[in-house]
Amino acid sequence: MRLPDFLIAGAPRSGTTWLYWLLDRHPSIYMAKPVKPEPKFFLVDPLYAQGLDHYSRTWFAAAGDAVRAGEKSTDYLESPLAAERIARDLPNVRLIFILREPVSRAYSNYLWSRMNGLETEDFATALALEERREQTLPERLRFARPYAYFSRGLYLKLLEPYFQRFRRDHILVVRFEDIVSAPADLASRVHRFLGVDPRPDHVEDLGVINASTRTTEGPAAGLWDELQARYQEPNRQLAAVLGPEFLWQS
Repeated sequence: MRLPDFLIAGAPRSGTTWLYWLLDRHPSIYMAKPVKPEPKFFLVDPLYAQGLDHYSRTWFAAAGDAVRAGEKSTDYLESPLAAERIARDLPNVRLIFILREPVSRAYSNYLWSRMNGLETEDFATALALEERREQTLPERLRFARPYAYFSRGLYLKLLEPYFQRFRRDHILVVRFEDIVSAPADLASRVHRFLGVDPRPDHVEDLGVINASTRTTEGPAAGLWDELQARYQEPNRQLAAVLGPEFLWQS
C-alpha cells in the first residue's frame, strides 16, 4: 500500500498550487492527481471513514517507483483533527506549510470571495462580520470558509497542533513572498527537505501564481494599518518560533 511521504498545506491564497506544480515536475516525485479537487482525506469525515486502503488506491495507485509521493490539501493547516489523524496514520510524513503576510493574504482571500460571488460587503464590513459568519456557515462552505479573512492569518495557533505531534525536522514552513522573490532558492530548499536532487531550474516557465493570489491591490491605508496592528503580536509569537522573517516587516 503506497501512502504519501509528504503533504502540502498552508494558508489559502499563499501559493500551495504553485508548489504542487513545482514538485510535480521533479522526476523523483509523484504528486496525487488531479490537483483539484484536493484529496482532503484527513479532513473530511466520510472520506476518512473509507480507510487508508481507499486513500492509497484513489490517490497513489499510479505512484509506481517514485522516490517520493505527496499530496496537497491546503486546509489541513486549519484542522487539529486532521493533525491528529495524520500523526496517527502517517507518523513519519513530512509536512510543508506555506504562509503569507497576513494582511495581504486576508485581502486576497476577500478578492477571491468577491470574484466567486460569495462576498458583497466592503472589506471593512466583511471583517466586522467574520466571527458571526463563521458560526453560521452552511455545510457546503465548511472547508472553503470564504469569510475567514482575519482568523486564517493567526498562523502559530494553526501550526501548534502539528508542532505538538511531529518532529520539527519533519516540518518545513516557507513563505509565499519567497515564491515571488526567490523561487529557485525556494525550490532547492523544498527539494532538499524531501531528500531529492535540487532542481532550481524547475521554476522556469512555471507560471507562478494566479492573478487573484498575486494582486498588488490592497485595502485602504487606514484599514491596512489597523490589521497590521492586530497581527503584530501574533506575528511576533510566530517569529519567535520560526525566525524573524515571519514578522513580515517592510
